[in-house]
Amino acid sequence: MLAAMGSGSGKTVVTCALLAALRARGMSVQSFKCGPDYIDPMFHQQMLGVPSRNLDLFLQGEAGVRRTLSRQTAELALVEGAMGFYDGVKGTDRASAWAVADAADIPAVLVLHPKGASLTLAAQVRGLQTFRTPNHIAGLLLNNCKPSLYAHLKPILEEETGLPVAGYLPPMEEAVLDSRHLGLLTAREVEDLAARFGAIARQMERTVDVNVLLTLAGETVEKPAPSIPPPPRCKIAVARDEAFCFCYADNLDLLRENGAELTFFSPLRDPVLPPETGGLYLPGGYPELYACQLSENRSMRETIRGAVKAGLPTVAECGGFLYLQETLEDDRGGVWPMVGVLPGDGYKTDRLQRFGYKSLAAQADSLLFREGESIPVHEFHYWDCTRPGPVLGETMYAGFPHLHFGGELPLAERFVEGSVQWRKQHE
Repeated sequence: MLAAMGSGSGKTVVTCALLAALRARGMSVQSFKCGPDYIDPMFHQQMLGVPSRNLDLFLQGEAGVRRTLSRQTAELALVEGAMGFYDGVKGTDRASAWAVADAADIPAVLVLHPKGASLTLAAQVRGLQTFRTPNHIAGLLLNNCKPSLYAHLKPILEEETGLPVAGYLPPMEEAVLDSRHLGLLTAREVEDLAARFGAIARQMERTVDVNVLLTLAGETVEKPAPSIPPPPRCKIAVARDEAFCFCYADNLDLLRENGAELTFFSPLRDPVLPPETGGLYLPGGYPELYACQLSENRSMRETIRGAVKAGLPTVAECGGFLYLQETLEDDRGGVWPMVGVLPGDGYKTDRLQRFGYKSLAAQADSLLFREGESIPVHEFHYWDCTRPGPVLGETMYAGFPHLHFGGELPLAERFVEGSVQWRKQHE
């Protein structure tokens, strides 16, 4: 695991550079991200060409995290931490990067961004080493550090902490990534992404002893026997384009494992839903940035409106939820008609709205939930709406909260079963 003392240390840049360097060596690597973040895994995927997966103890529980890890078959699993190493839910270490490392016994390398400190930096690391037992900290790596400063810090850190310092990355223009209201720009929006991280990876091979990092890696959890996916029982249409890009890889895997054939489509460009659709999945993303194009695709809006009104089993999270409402304000203040199957109007705000982990309590049976169940969710959005929901029904989940299907509840199984039954009734 690559972790840090706080956000802004460059974990994502270092992780992606290491992924690129290992891939250039011919190694097979699987990447993971601690917590609910969608954007950093997109950068991982761009480096490796395969989906990155989230490890979230709040949304998945320990069994779910270990199950996700156990499915990786690469030579190396590389996990990017989140925030500070011990930063978890509501000022505790619950669901923190350290808690993930502890749950799966993962060695952690701290990415340090030295700013005007030398011996004090060692004191901070020592503090992290003694804060929890076991601490799982196995090494250090300096980021955005000049060569002369590295030469000064390396012996100090190694003597005072007893940890190997594997190397450093100097300040590099390629490592500066732009951001917007939900974090970094998505990977597909960064110009020359491959060239950027290729340059950083080559620098890493010069100034970081990658072999030291590899020797610190431990064994992953025991792998279960490989399972054979069942034959498809229904088709679930999944929105995937620039506007709808926030979807956990585990969610898609679990839908397939429960008998769904996934058909991807673009609400921005496609005129209608894929044929023989039995379920509709509208993930989150940035519909507010593409409100004009979404609105102008009238045939898709009308198709979805008719299908949802006819009871098509539908899961719509955050951006997908806004898309189903009456109107949506874009980032420049324009207001555009959306699908109009749910009441409410989406509008821009000037600050982060409902943010963080929450638990929903199901008061009645619905498509995904059963009465009395507690459902762990995550919210993170700047746009709000006049009817924030969530909207629950026999064929519907729509709301701002994001769901992870890899937790204790059989959400994927229920979604697929509802889609199978609906399709049988409409053949």
